Amino acid sequence: MAIYLDKNSKIIVQGMTGAEGMKHTTRMLAGGSNIVGGVNPRKAGESVDIAGKSLPVFGSVKEAMAATGANVSVIFVPPAFAKAAIIEAIDAEIALAVAITEGIPVHDSAEAWAYNVEKGKKTRLIGPNCPGIISPEQSNAGITPSNIAGKGPIGLVSKSGTLTYQMMFELRDIGFSTAIGIGGDPVIGTTHIDALEAFQNDPETKAIVLIGEIGGDSEEKAADYISKHVTKPVVAYVAGFTAPEGKTMGHAGAIVSGSAGTAQAKQEAFEAVGVKVGKTPSETAALMREIISKL
Repeated sequence: MAIYLDKNSKIIVQGMTGAEGMKHTTRMLAGGSNIVGGVNPRKAGESVDIAGKSLPVFGSVKEAMAATGANVSVIFVPPAFAKAAIIEAIDAEIALAVAITEGIPVHDSAEAWAYNVEKGKKTRLIGPNCPGIISPEQSNAGITPSNIAGKGPIGLVSKSGTLTYQMMFELRDIGFSTAIGIGGDPVIGTTHIDALEAFQNDPETKAIVLIGEIGGDSEEKAADYISKHVTKPVVAYVAGFTAPEGKTMGHAGAIVSGSAGTAQAKQEAFEAVGVKVGKTPSETAALMREIISKL
């Protein structure tokens, strides 16, 4: 089992013919993902040979879905055009859209998400500014290295792309059901809570690693959700303990103000509901190893 993405997923790539789209389509194919085509209105009707596979290019997501049965789209579209690409995926009602693009203006992300809500949230959006989602040995929709870890019982949800990779590597001998990088922008589609709910309902996921960052309150909300709805063991790591207050750090998503949004406040919220918090990614991985050894 896995969440949101599995071996039956049929993936199209919006922006497949661009440099980033080509590069990561090649990597996704090498990792076993079932890529069935791409979308670029200017190259509709053409085909592109990637990694020895001839992939058709369609004029729209809707056309690609009709021709291929695709149910996942990965979006590698420049920031200025990303909102339109996300809305196109929503209009086509594709089940899952993964927006990798970094640097999308916040108001564009907000408009796209509001549009998805208005349309009944028929499309699950992951991102933007994220590494995507991988269910090891099944499918990979995004830029996470496919060979970093195998299949196993751990579910991972992370704001940070780099820390997603590190945690997967640290626990590679145990393995993952699914790892999701949700992105650290102020407005994102899938949240920590969404992933926690899905992992709780997935019979193959036995324990969960949650990685957060300073800024915003999604971790505090996740802690509250865990206390009420999650029975599986959870360990957490919060990036940014050494960050100066009053400054936005990286893509933390918000300015740290007072105690709200600080690493300390997030750690306390998790520990108050029984979630152990590692001081480093390696310590967090060690906490998870201890949990797995007792299951």
